[in-house]
Amino acid sequence: MLRLLGAAAIAALFATTLPASAQEKTAISITRQPGILYLASHVMETQKLIEKQAAKEGLDGLTIQWRTFSGGGAQTDALLAGNVDIVNTGSGNLLLLWDRTKGRVKGIIPSSAQPVIMVSNDPKIKSLDDIGPSDKIAVPTVGVSTQAILLQMAAAAKYGEDQVRKLDSNTVQLGHPDAVAAIANPNHEVKNHFSAPPFQYIELKQKGVHRVTDSREIIGGSLTQATFFTTTGFAESNPVIIKAVREATKQAVAYIKNDPKGALEAYKTITGDKTSIDDLMAIMNEPGFIDDYRTEPQGTMKFATHLNKIGTLKMQPKAWTDYYLPESADLNGN
Repeated sequence: MLRLLGAAAIAALFATTLPASAQEKTAISITRQPGILYLASHVMETQKLIEKQAAKEGLDGLTIQWRTFSGGGAQTDALLAGNVDIVNTGSGNLLLLWDRTKGRVKGIIPSSAQPVIMVSNDPKIKSLDDIGPSDKIAVPTVGVSTQAILLQMAAAAKYGEDQVRKLDSNTVQLGHPDAVAAIANPNHEVKNHFSAPPFQYIELKQKGVHRVTDSREIIGGSLTQATFFTTTGFAESNPVIIKAVREATKQAVAYIKNDPKGALEAYKTITGDKTSIDDLMAIMNEPGFIDDYRTEPQGTMKFATHLNKIGTLKMQPKAWTDYYLPESADLNGN
C-alpha cells in the first residue's frame, strides 16, 4: 500500500520518470477503478478520444492499454513501479503520492465529483456513533482511499482531533464489487460499506440496507472522486499526450451530459456490468448526479488540510495548483 512505500520505491520513481528524450511515447497504459465514477474513461476508451486528440496534435499511432484495479493503492503502487503511465483514482491518492514524491506526481484533470455513500445492512447502525469495536467497514484501500480518509475527517469532527483515527481499526479492504456481495449476504461479517456509484445505489435497493453518511455531509460539499494524474517526468516527456488526455476528458464529460445513455452503453461494453440501462439511468437521474461529472478539482484543499493536520502529508499545499500540473491551472478548482 502507498503508506508502506519505502525509499527504494521512491528512488526508482525518480530514476525512471526523468525525461529521457524529446520523443513521446506511442504506447501507454492508464488505470481506473470499477464503477461509473470512471464513466468518462469508458467513453474515452470506446471512442478513442485520447488517440484522436493526439493525432490532431501530430502524434500518430498512439495506443492505450486501459487497466482496471480494485483500489487506488494498487494503482499508485503500479505508477511508482513504472508499470503504468497515468492513473485515474481519488484525490486522496493523488495528494499522498504528491507528498511522498516531493511533488514529482501531479494531477492532470478530474472527471467526476459525485458523492460516495456509506451504507449498512445492520439495523442498529444508523450513524457513525453506532459503530462498535467489532463492526467492520469495507473501503477500497485501508488508510489511504478517499473513503478511509473521509472516515478520519468525520471522526475528528465528531469526537475531537485526538480521535481522528478512531474508526481506522474498523476498516477492511474490499473492492466495491466484493463489498456489494458482502452487503447482500446477511451472514457476512462485513455489514458496512463506504461505497461508490453505481454500487451504493444497487445496495440501497436491497431490503434492510440504508444510508449511514456520505461525502457531502462529511466534507460540506462536492469532492473530486476521480482524477487523472501522472509523474512530472512523464508529463515533461509527453506534453502532447498530457494535452490529449485533458482535451479528451473534457470531450467525454460533455458527451456524458449530452448523451448519458450512450455513455452508459460504453460503460457496459467495457465492464460487462449486468445492471440494466434503466437502472443505471435512474442513478444518473439522481439530483445533481450528471452535473457532478466535471473537470474542476472540488474540495481537494479541504482534504489536503486535513491530511497535513494529522501528519499524513508532510507538505501543506498553498493552493490546489501545487499538486496539479502547470497546464491545469486554468481549471478553476478548489
